[in-house]
Amino acid sequence: MKQKEIVFATNNPHKLKEIREITGNRYVILSLADIGCHEDIPEDAETLEENAAFKARFVYDKYGYDCFADDTGLEIDALGGRPGVRSARYAGEDCISENNIRKVLKEMEYVSDRRARFRTVISLIRNGNETLFEGAVEGTILKEKHGEGGFGYDPIFLPNGHIKSFAGMEPDEKNRISHRGLAMQKLIAALEHAPLLP
Repeated sequence: MKQKEIVFATNNPHKLKEIREITGNRYVILSLADIGCHEDIPEDAETLEENAAFKARFVYDKYGYDCFADDTGLEIDALGGRPGVRSARYAGEDCISENNIRKVLKEMEYVSDRRARFRTVISLIRNGNETLFEGAVEGTILKEKHGEGGFGYDPIFLPNGHIKSFAGMEPDEKNRISHRGLAMQKLIAALEHAPLLP
C-alpha cells in the first residue's frame, strides 16, 4: 500500500529532518523542493499564526497539495517577548543563527530574569480547511552556548526540569518535549483521527 504523502512547507533542512524524525514512518513528508516549489514564501506577518497559515495556504492554493507549515518564535520575558515572530531574522535579514544568538546574549548580558519559552504554531490545510496546532515549552536563557546539536537558539535554551540545553540533547529526547514536537503530536493525532487519502 502506498504511504500517505503530505507537504511540509519548508526547505530548512534542520526542520525537515526533525519533522521526519518525529513522524517516523507514518507519512512521507515532502519538502517544498520535492514538489518543485523554489519560491521564497514571505514570512513578514506580525504573528506566528499568520505566518504559518500564509505558507500553508500558498502551497495548497498554488500546488494543490494537503500541506502543513510552521512558524516558531523564542519569546524572552525580559525582552518583552522578543525576538518572537522575528526570531529567524533577529540580527538582520541575511543573518545566521550564530548572529541571532550573539545578539540575544548581548541584550541579556546583565539581565537576571532569564525566563523564556519556545512556541511553535502549525497550520494544517487539508481539503481547503485550516486547523492550527500549538506547542510551547518553558525554560531559561543560558549565559553561554552549551551543546553541539540542534539548530537556531537551541544552544542557549534550557528547558525547565532539565540539565541539558536543547542542543545538548539527543534528537529523540528533544523531540519528545520540544515546542515543535508537542505541536506535531497534536497534528499527528488529528491526522490519525481523520486520515489522509493515500
